[in-house]
Amino acid sequence: MAGALDNPIFTDADKAREHLEAQRWPNGATCPHCGNADPSRIAALKGKAHRVGLYQCAECREQFTVTVGTVFERSKIPLNKWMLAVHLMCASKKGMSAHQLHRMLSVTYKTAWFMAHRIREAMRDENPEPMGGEGQIIEADETYFGDKETVTKRTKRGKAGLGSKRAVVALVERGGSVRSFHVNSADATTVREIVVTNVRRSSSLHTDESKLYTKTGTEFAAHETVKHTANEYVRGVVHTNTVEGFFSVFKRGMKGVYQHCAEKHLFRYLAEFDFRYNNRTKLGVSDVERRDNALKGIDGKRLTYRRIGGAALA
Repeated sequence: MAGALDNPIFTDADKAREHLEAQRWPNGATCPHCGNADPSRIAALKGKAHRVGLYQCAECREQFTVTVGTVFERSKIPLNKWMLAVHLMCASKKGMSAHQLHRMLSVTYKTAWFMAHRIREAMRDENPEPMGGEGQIIEADETYFGDKETVTKRTKRGKAGLGSKRAVVALVERGGSVRSFHVNSADATTVREIVVTNVRRSSSLHTDESKLYTKTGTEFAAHETVKHTANEYVRGVVHTNTVEGFFSVFKRGMKGVYQHCAEKHLFRYLAEFDFRYNNRTKLGVSDVERRDNALKGIDGKRLTYRRIGGAALA
């Protein structure tokens, strides 16, 4: 990563702006106000009276820069620091804490925390295509991470029971992408809704012996299970090791890097780990390409501090 950090987009705000324009507008500037993309109807404003990177649309007469209509809009943080923050979060397999960002970027902790959440929003895939298909294997599993805000069920030793832990359901396409969800309760109805909504029925579903998938599995081309309670973890090509490997990276990152996460923000952290997994090196995606893929997701996701600190976004 050291060599990559020598890129001038991390030290020069103008170079960072030019790079962001190339990612967001590969075919030339597009007005975020009216959608006009005709280069003859968009002018770059120059001269001492205008800041660098300012454009004016001849269709709606509005002025704009490359950050308008994105998670970077109205930010006073130099764009080169934004570029570095995005790169660091994309290149760190288990994430990068806001405290580490605040030290490396020389910004306050509060600013770094806000930046990290904006970047996670850019990483979130809002309109994913269904997973799997004929001949494809989808692994499904659930896990529990951290206690809910209010613990209502406890074990005999006083620890939070499963009903009082934060439930996460994940779907992994073997050799492909992952999609994870924070749910209030991992019951059969909730799990079925997630699986049938996100997976093509022509797929083969692989799970453990949990009864959550017994009935749902009949709705797919095939349903194979491994019996973990009998110490069976692999039977030929049947296993859930891929999704469990994803959970392992997620939990190591949450415990070792982030350490604390409010329940209302958990879905954003899941989006971050999903994004890095779906743009991983094994799929031929480099750190630089992963960063630029994240930059392509900034459009149309304006996020204010109040929205982050309040109720979770849908």
